[in-house]
Amino acid sequence: MATASASGAGACWVVSSDQSSLRPGVTKRRAAELEKRIAAIPLERYRNFCIVAHIDHGKSTLSDRLLELTGTVSPSGDNKQILDKLDVERERGITVKAQTCTMIYRNPRDGLDYLLHLVDTPGHVDFRAEVTRSYASCGGALLLVDASQGVQAQTVANFYLAFAEGLALVPVVNKIDLPTADVQRALEQLESVFELDTSAAVRVSAKTGQGVADILPAVIDRVPPPVGDPNAPLRMLLVDSWYDTFKGVVLLVRVFDGSVRPGDRLVSFATGNEYTVGAVGIQHPDQIPQSVLRTGQVGYVYFNPGMKRIQDAKIGDTYTIVGCEDKVEPYPGFEEPKPMVFVAAFPTDQSDYGKLADSIGQLVLNDRSVTLQKDFSEALGAGWRLGFLGSLHCSVFQDRLRQEHGADIIITEPAVPTRVVWSTKPGDETIITNPAEFPEPEDPRIRKAVLYEPVVSATITLPGEYVGRVIDICETARGVQKGLEYFTSTQVILRYELPMASLVDDLFGKLKGATKGYATLDYEDAGWRESQLVKLNLLVNKKAVDAIARVVHVSQVERLGREWVTKFKEHVERQMFEVIIQAAVGKRVVARETLKPFRKDVLAKLHASDITRRRKLLEKQKAGRKRLRAVGNVVIEQEAFQKFLSK
Repeated sequence: MATASASGAGACWVVSSDQSSLRPGVTKRRAAELEKRIAAIPLERYRNFCIVAHIDHGKSTLSDRLLELTGTVSPSGDNKQILDKLDVERERGITVKAQTCTMIYRNPRDGLDYLLHLVDTPGHVDFRAEVTRSYASCGGALLLVDASQGVQAQTVANFYLAFAEGLALVPVVNKIDLPTADVQRALEQLESVFELDTSAAVRVSAKTGQGVADILPAVIDRVPPPVGDPNAPLRMLLVDSWYDTFKGVVLLVRVFDGSVRPGDRLVSFATGNEYTVGAVGIQHPDQIPQSVLRTGQVGYVYFNPGMKRIQDAKIGDTYTIVGCEDKVEPYPGFEEPKPMVFVAAFPTDQSDYGKLADSIGQLVLNDRSVTLQKDFSEALGAGWRLGFLGSLHCSVFQDRLRQEHGADIIITEPAVPTRVVWSTKPGDETIITNPAEFPEPEDPRIRKAVLYEPVVSATITLPGEYVGRVIDICETARGVQKGLEYFTSTQVILRYELPMASLVDDLFGKLKGATKGYATLDYEDAGWRESQLVKLNLLVNKKAVDAIARVVHVSQVERLGREWVTKFKEHVERQMFEVIIQAAVGKRVVARETLKPFRKDVLAKLHASDITRRRKLLEKQKAGRKRLRAVGNVVIEQEAFQKFLSK
């Protein structure tokens, strides 16, 4: 229930975040009181801002403290990652999806209410598209830096993204309570790398709450209010969307001009479809219905009848009132993120295919960056080929599938797409995402074709003492150095052009190991680079296992082939006949292991017999084995594939 409170610097509206315990009448009364206060706040007292930082610098913890400070949730020791809604986010302690919340804050300096809209963004590079979309709904950002770690790779990347969007930046140094905190070093890095004025930087400990009360006054002073015309026709930007079983597609929107109410007829600029608004509201932090969303506000909208297809909700689309299309200029929109990593997914038991198809369909509804198409493997049966933004994105998807739907799947090794430019005619090219479809070296078409692999522009920050080791790792990964600069006496920024395949092959883990965990990595797509690529196959008794094929650079063939045959031998059970495991490129075998058969002792009944008798029995056994190998099929259990494909 909503109650007045004077606790904290400006905290004045204590609301329980658990709406399920509230009676419908209480919820309606609370929504009405909230709307009354919002209606009394003019546009110049609105502030829309987000928190950006490197992964694990304390964004979600700081969000929790700001929600408590403004009274959006009751102060409690149980308030941990309030805005992180997914189980996998809480389990891993990371933010996967940008989450939003509207707060009302009474500024202690002038005694006036301010309407604040907060976005907690992901810190991992795989989810950069979420950060970019968040900037569109904001006028400023808190640039958060861990006092014990200093400026790291994702801090650099987020700064330049925010700077390009023209956001006002408020530098904040977090974790000042740690024994290893070096606040002065962090401030010097912010000043030297980004040329920010750190004289008014806010020093906080989100964990203990120290200094948090100084953040919102700084936001009010330095972040400009949103600009818009409340009397103009509606101009509304679609920032995000998710699927609700009962309401259909729910849109997260930012209103630039005009206002939107239930009953309004809206039209989409991207699709031309018309809809009737069913309800509007704000995230506080749960959904609170309102009678109107005004200029400058960020909130949710869903239609009645509901939008059925998530594909119709195009991120970056502009909506306006039907009939006002000629008076409204559409927003330029966002660049859709491209999948960088592809895997094949198969049910551990083929009888679960239908159930797993439903589960994957549900997850793809709410994660538009995943691409999905059907696939088939002779070894593993029917499945899907999935495209992801990166390795962590793939891992999170697998965890969500298991936690939210109780489904187990076999995921093949991540692979990157390959571009093949054929010599038959100009402009004839193919993008291959499934390694099994890559032509063999004997194929006459591939001999004259030009092959390209995707590359990324990587930024690595690390202590200067580890530069030599990191350069060795990047050179081994076929990287090309683009720059090296010291931004403090001890910290280095390395810039490399690296093949995307090396990132998939746990390059980040190798960097962490070589630098005792101090290296940080950020990357962005840098197009294609010509390369010598071949398809490496795993053969069991001279039959290729299609699920384990992989396109690799020629320099990696011998090492990877040896690893494959050694590891696969451990997981295949012995048969009654000899099993030969080979790694091969076309007809050239690069590595081999032999699994010896079970062998009956045919000489056990002979004691002092003649040597010719012994030889006759052994020859007979040998001939029987040869015949068995010719007709026998190697039975490979699903568990063997699961163990082989697991890291």
